[in-house]
Amino acid sequence: MHPLVLVAALLSMIALLLVSGRLAWVKAAVLSVLGLALSSWWFIDRLSGDGLNAATLYHLKAGMEGAGVADFSGDIAVYVGLLLLSLLPLALVRVRRFRRPGHGLSVLGGFMAAAVVAVIASPLYHDGKRLYRLSQPVDGSVVAGEYRTPRGTLGNRRNIVWIYGESLERTYFDQKTFPGLMPHLRKLASEGLDFRHVTSADGGGWTIAGMVSSQCGVPLTAAPGDENSYGRMGSFLPEAQCLGDYLRTQGYRNDFVGGADGAFAGKASFLTSHGFDDVRDLAWFKQRKIDPSHFSAWGVHDDVMLDQVWDQFQTLARGDQPFLLTALTMDTHHPAGHLPVSCQGQHYRGGDFGQIGMLDALHCSDRLISELVDKIRSSPWGDNTVIVVSSDHLAMPNDLTDTLTKMQRENLLLMLGKGIAPRQVDVASASTLDTGATLLSLLDPSMASIGFGRSLLDAARHAQGASAAYARDEGRDYPRYLAYARELWTGHETRTLRVHDDRIVVGVQEVRPPVLLDYDAQWNLKNITLEDTPRRFRKSSPENTLAYVDRCTAFDNDSPDSGWCALLVNNARDARLYRSSELAHGVRVDAPLQRLAGTRLAPRQPVMVGSALRQTAPGSYQITLSTSHRPNHAFWIEAMDSEGKVLAQHWALPDPTGKIEMQLDLDKEVDDMQIRAWLGSPDDISVDDDVALVKARHPNGRS
Repeated sequence: MHPLVLVAALLSMIALLLVSGRLAWVKAAVLSVLGLALSSWWFIDRLSGDGLNAATLYHLKAGMEGAGVADFSGDIAVYVGLLLLSLLPLALVRVRRFRRPGHGLSVLGGFMAAAVVAVIASPLYHDGKRLYRLSQPVDGSVVAGEYRTPRGTLGNRRNIVWIYGESLERTYFDQKTFPGLMPHLRKLASEGLDFRHVTSADGGGWTIAGMVSSQCGVPLTAAPGDENSYGRMGSFLPEAQCLGDYLRTQGYRNDFVGGADGAFAGKASFLTSHGFDDVRDLAWFKQRKIDPSHFSAWGVHDDVMLDQVWDQFQTLARGDQPFLLTALTMDTHHPAGHLPVSCQGQHYRGGDFGQIGMLDALHCSDRLISELVDKIRSSPWGDNTVIVVSSDHLAMPNDLTDTLTKMQRENLLLMLGKGIAPRQVDVASASTLDTGATLLSLLDPSMASIGFGRSLLDAARHAQGASAAYARDEGRDYPRYLAYARELWTGHETRTLRVHDDRIVVGVQEVRPPVLLDYDAQWNLKNITLEDTPRRFRKSSPENTLAYVDRCTAFDNDSPDSGWCALLVNNARDARLYRSSELAHGVRVDAPLQRLAGTRLAPRQPVMVGSALRQTAPGSYQITLSTSHRPNHAFWIEAMDSEGKVLAQHWALPDPTGKIEMQLDLDKEVDDMQIRAWLGSPDDISVDDDVALVKARHPNGRS
């Protein structure tokens, strides 16, 4: 990025807009769109700390449920202001004082040249190239031979306590910049293994990615899909073999305690999918009726959470089963951190920073984590426990970013326990991908790998891992590891589609339809699309074959089948419709296709009608809708419950009165019931009043 060049180009565009006569509105629109894009980049960068990156893509796909949005209220306000400012060029068009008629072509040429310079000088160009490079097809099978799954019996089944410090990077240990900020953790670093210069490779730079990288030895990439797709995936990286999976085979119990919402970014799903027996998150703490003063926008404060970790440690240690107890702190989360009740009135006084909330939060976290570690080490079970203290990732933008960017940054990774000789370990190209492998080798030197991670205690073996590839030649070969990791969502064999328990099975993954699957010429699954699927299907130009799975009513007029159907279409527009009975046994997407009469190649999409009906008791009913606008042809209309189960169907014929009546029989109470119509583009429907539901005098079957 070249800020001065970018500013000069934007000022030139404004000046040329003011002197424009012809096409002034077009130039204003271009300038406004550029302003909106730059404003959005700034806001995303405030959240991610690295502009548009893998974390941005993941959270678009996984959703933001559980995020502490209130913490970013200031940034949101600035962002809104920037968006409004970006629209200012549209008002400048009305300024006529500076216009210079007769120079239309030269002004247009200069404006477009300045626009090109602005884009190239902006971070949009750099990040766009990066995302394009990440999105390009890469053969992950090239590195398949490097993927390692732990096997055999673990030689030393010691208990493990793993504490992730939110954004708690080792850079804060620097005494020259942050004197006295982290005295307790610095002391612990001198009493165990202190790993230096551990970075976060691509796919490891945010919380859930840091956990996946460190426990599974693979970078986290979203399933090959798009917006908010993660919530409809049945399991999290089902093909990955992570630390929790292996330890469970060795008789371990795996527990997790964290103060934030487990739904955020799929954290709880990851844990339960990979060997964890008990996950205690924000919901668990709320059930304990803890005083509101112990909560922030992100969840319960660290003092309360770490007290629970200590209680859980004692409970587990008294049993006869080895365990992995994992904890994740929260109060050092960007942008400003939070101070729990037990640290109120305690402030960091070192350096020349003045009063900065993040410094207070870091100073507090240093004490709280160290106190827990000391209690564990001095307990009757301390000698049989290995303690890991690590950052989940490097700090994202916070009140100390200007200082941190001038320093050599590194993640925190400490390992302590009886018999572990204190020393610093500095291995070139170390990353969080290697943490799980290092822990395993500490328990059993014969085990030095998990996933693509390699033990940092075995320098020769580590030189062959993914971390080394990330550091070598600007990461030229690293996308191969990302490509392999992406296949862990579905497995390698994805050519067979099957319906199981109201989900479509793709490889080893179960997905809740509707879903659009895109296969390339080699029958590799390129994309899984779960949002806006009918429109995406209509606009797609498949390289090979598309498989679109939706309710059968989306595809034909003849059958009231409310199950799932799959429409397969290839690049020659040959097609085949598979019904639910066929999908139950499994169908091959690479089977020959043929054009079937009556099959719609432009599937209908569901449109919700009226408000939801609440608490409907068992019985026979008549549903009546009075429409003010509706298609002039027949269409399907349905009643369904909150789980998507179809309760009644009706083939609605054209009616000059606009009335639609449908019979409904319920054998049990339905909490939430919604009416939906299956319409093609550009059909629409609207109702005059709400949906009328009255008891039927004579029970009838489904329409």
